[in-house]
Amino acid sequence: MSVIAVIIGVSRHKPARVGPWLLIAAAVTSLAVGDVFYALRRSAAADVSYLAMFAFVALAMLQLTRGGAILMNRARLIDLLAFTCSALLVVWVFVIGDSGQFGRISPADVIGGLLLVGVAVRLIVAAWFNWSAVLLGVGALGMLISDITYPMAPNAATEAGYVVLYLAWGAAALHPSMARLTSPMPTRPATWQSHWTALLGLSVATPPLVLLIESLSGTVRDGVAIAVVGGLTLVLTFTRLADSVSQNGQALTRERALREASAALVAAADETAVDEAVRAAVTQLLPPHDVRRIVFATDDRQLTLAALPAAQAGPRPRSWWLDEKERTDFQGVAEATLVCPLWLEPLAVARPNGGALVLSGRLDMLTASRDALEVLAGQAALALDRISLVEAVGRRDSDLYLRAVIRNTADVMLVIDEDKQIRYASPALRELIGVADLPPFTTLHDLVHPDDRGQVRRALQDEGDGVVYCALQRTDQRQILVEATYRDLREDRLVQGYVVTMREVTHSHDPMDRVPHLEHVDELPAWVNRRSAQHKFRF
Repeated sequence: MSVIAVIIGVSRHKPARVGPWLLIAAAVTSLAVGDVFYALRRSAAADVSYLAMFAFVALAMLQLTRGGAILMNRARLIDLLAFTCSALLVVWVFVIGDSGQFGRISPADVIGGLLLVGVAVRLIVAAWFNWSAVLLGVGALGMLISDITYPMAPNAATEAGYVVLYLAWGAAALHPSMARLTSPMPTRPATWQSHWTALLGLSVATPPLVLLIESLSGTVRDGVAIAVVGGLTLVLTFTRLADSVSQNGQALTRERALREASAALVAAADETAVDEAVRAAVTQLLPPHDVRRIVFATDDRQLTLAALPAAQAGPRPRSWWLDEKERTDFQGVAEATLVCPLWLEPLAVARPNGGALVLSGRLDMLTASRDALEVLAGQAALALDRISLVEAVGRRDSDLYLRAVIRNTADVMLVIDEDKQIRYASPALRELIGVADLPPFTTLHDLVHPDDRGQVRRALQDEGDGVVYCALQRTDQRQILVEATYRDLREDRLVQGYVVTMREVTHSHDPMDRVPHLEHVDELPAWVNRRSAQHKFRF
């Protein structure tokens, strides 16, 4: 029933990794098989099943700490487990083993039970207020009590601990909190410390020393316990070394990817090059098949409202999960969406236009690379800010050059931003409309007569160059008819706007004589049509 409960819990709650729970199911199965062999008085087969149960449980506990799971510091846990195994071996061989009243107790079972209880306690502390972790600890404690009491007094009461193990571990798999035990978390590699290395070395050396002492004393009485502890310490040591090699390789990969991305971002001359550099870096930080979608938005207006966090009193986070409660299963693996806003890295402030790097893919891979992705987003923000600054300086120099060249010309020349604000106006415009200076943030529509603003707006909404006739309104309420020739240079890196050249055409006597022939009269300014009608019918 406990195995069925584990399978039902995995199917219902869909944890990020099913491996640890399947190993727990295998451990429960091995324990049940061992009980069957023990009832049939086949002690050798029962002992093998019990030892296999400890191996499955040990692998399950190690799986719970893999890939930045709920136990953050896996290296320290392995060091403590190895030292605990060696210490328990010494206590058993030199303290408990010589006592007659404990002769029936299996040392391997007691050592394994103590290890399970220690790991369960560490799991409960790490996953605070997690009922699944508490139930796993209750089951491990019940098995330890029965391993000690049942050999001394075999009866139904001392055997109840094994029943508690079956029930507690089955309930742990059925509780919804079981999914949080395998949810990925950002890894925080610990710095190397010599005393932890010495502790691990002492743990590995203890079983051979105990075996040497017993062999020199004449008789090896605890060969099984020594072999079991020696095997456990070797497995833990190899796991510790494999983790160190893996972490070092991942760190080198992240460092190389970020270094190459920095070089590409420094050389980027426009937003397209920045986008290509960011996508290339993401493919190096994460395997391509683990990322489903990459969105690099340089402006908050390119993002949906759902991608933006709610307003907060403090500073915005460096990254966050989008719709974390609605994760779907992507090819059997949990999927999520990570949003990394574009922060200007050493200033720790957001860009004025916002923007973010949004990635959708495997939850565990995104979690493991979250810090590197935040750094990449910050480097991209610096590159975009540098490009914007260079373009702004180029536009300023272009405006200064234009101002110096056409300072004394009679033609009216304007440079208009995409939002129709006048960025530069030649001195002839101020003389034409009769003002000393233009107010800040003046738009072209502010200068045009209200009757002509519609056609000017429609002309500038269309892409391409053209000519439009309109009337400018002076401060003395007089109207000046001008021919405005505009060029659409919004895609030009140095201009990014419209260049408008105006020529006054109000000196002729008849309004129809001063305007070139147009096929459609509607293209003329409204006030010209009115004055033309008055001129025709004044006799």
